[in-house]
Amino acid sequence: MPRWIPRFLADAAIATEPPPGEAAAGSEPPVDTTEVRLVPGGPDLAAFPVLGITRRRMAFVLGGMLAAWIIIVFARQVSEAAAATTRAGAAAERNAELRLEVGALTRELQLIQRQAYVLQQARGYGLGAQDDVPFTLAADAPPLAADAPGSAAVRVGAELERRSPLDAWLSLIFGSGP
Repeated sequence: MPRWIPRFLADAAIATEPPPGEAAAGSEPPVDTTEVRLVPGGPDLAAFPVLGITRRRMAFVLGGMLAAWIIIVFARQVSEAAAATTRAGAAAERNAELRLEVGALTRELQLIQRQAYVLQQARGYGLGAQDDVPFTLAADAPPLAADAPGSAAVRVGAELERRSPLDAWLSLIFGSGP
């Protein structure tokens, strides 16, 4: 690929001439002391490439910048899509949890609307039937025994020790024996 010669050199824009008082012929070797003079109008700088930046290189740089921009935009869209997918999954999980909570609240509403529940709560406030005997437990009351009435040990279907009624009365009156 041949290198081009700037137009101002080809058009002889620079003229050189020897300095005055210097003879063309001499015994000493000539020293190059030429003086550079510019022709009026100056050189045409449009012919110079600007520090090696050509149109082709500029096109490559712009093409690279365009490709990088497209890749960045595409990556941003992919990350936003992934985030939206994550949010949709979280919303679906939250909807399932809310469905379960709504079911539990519906069952609770059906429970508290029953007449038996209303009467039980009324007894707690002293508004029960006339033959009810209100009572409370002291705050420092000891815990119930394991075989107390209503405990899990004496509920229907629980495994009980088979004793005769006489033994049960004797252990109740005198305590359990050795």
